[in-house]
Amino acid sequence: MHIFIVGIGGKMGRAVCECAAATNDVISGGLDKAASPSFPTFTAAKDVNVPIDVLIDFSRPETLHDILLLADKYACPCVLCSTGYTAADQAEIQRLSKRVPVFQSENMSLGVNALSLLVEKAAAVLRGFDIEIVEKHHNQKADAPSGTAKLLCRAAERGLDYTPSYVYGREGLAKRREKEIGVHAVRGGTVVGIHEVSFFGTDETVTLSHAAGNRNIFANGALQAAHWLRSQPVGLYDMRDMIRL
Repeated sequence: MHIFIVGIGGKMGRAVCECAAATNDVISGGLDKAASPSFPTFTAAKDVNVPIDVLIDFSRPETLHDILLLADKYACPCVLCSTGYTAADQAEIQRLSKRVPVFQSENMSLGVNALSLLVEKAAAVLRGFDIEIVEKHHNQKADAPSGTAKLLCRAAERGLDYTPSYVYGREGLAKRREKEIGVHAVRGGTVVGIHEVSFFGTDETVTLSHAAGNRNIFANGALQAAHWLRSQPVGLYDMRDMIRL
């Protein structure tokens, strides 16, 4: 299978290249501002002239236009792993999914998606508990809160019998309100990713967490999604579809 990587020069793009060797996939090239020493690298979608069976994106929302051009040119399935899309971007992705199969997930780890299921179940059982989410990442991460934190927020919502309001960090006079979920971002060092969801009740606390020790868990998840997506019809999919949650 020929895989094209948008963001091939970044940390995750390089991780996908390394992990692809174990799955016998061919990295046909990539899109990035910086050239990759090992694979054909293009700076503009219009210049791409290598075979593409599946596109994997680990870049920034700003490259969505290039992804749309490549998807239409090659009619290739797309695995979108970037976060921080706007509502307008998401509408474009919805339209794309009517033309080619699209897999979109804020986190490609099997463990994180299992965590999201546990959060949903806990929210349903621990009615009346206060919910707080803390996410920790390296000091170069661009967006906050993380896409995974947002994924966990949606998981909690599915288990609740009300629509929560969100507070992103607190300072000053910030007494907690009812039906509120607090979301907090920590940035430092080389932390790959740590997510904690705590449920605070009267005299008891339940905390569910996931820690990523290596970026390869996300790269391997993206490759697994790429193989799975090739056999799917046109539509929009996520990790819950692939692992049948």
